[in-house]
Amino acid sequence: MKLSIIIDNFDAASSVKGSVDQVTQHNNQQAQRQAAMAVLAHAEAGEIAARLRNLAVPAHQDLRAPENGLVMLRGRVGGDGAPFNLGEATVSRAAVRLASGEVGFGYTLGRDGEKARLIALCDALVQSRDFGGAVERDVIAPLREQLMAGRAQAAAETAATKVDFYTMVRGEG
Repeated sequence: MKLSIIIDNFDAASSVKGSVDQVTQHNNQQAQRQAAMAVLAHAEAGEIAARLRNLAVPAHQDLRAPENGLVMLRGRVGGDGAPFNLGEATVSRAAVRLASGEVGFGYTLGRDGEKARLIALCDALVQSRDFGGAVERDVIAPLREQLMAGRAQAAAETAATKVDFYTMVRGEG
């Protein structure tokens, strides 16, 4: 009887470990998708398309054709005050399904439906076991490097205009 209790506890512990591993894997995949979307949202549509041409993109279909719409922008007074409606911004969105079943969603500010479709395609490819690594290596990583280089250049140009003010004491007395 004691042996069965130990075996039951071992099975319960292994099932908990298995569910923790699934949650960790899901969180890692979600973080990877978020990082990829952050890069793709700042990239130009032509740059994404040019990098995707180098991949053998699998068959896919548009679940939602690119469409434009509006979102309400909200703000807060002082950072912790009551929220208020600041205004509206145009967005484009699209959804794509790969032949293997992965579904990707793309959103971008502005009225660039093709960019939203390309982002959705990349999102679906990132989730694919067959194409995830290639998309990260050949599309997202170079765009991330390009984005970081642009930010570093802008920071350097801004730093060049920095003026240091200090007070000098004039003479004694």
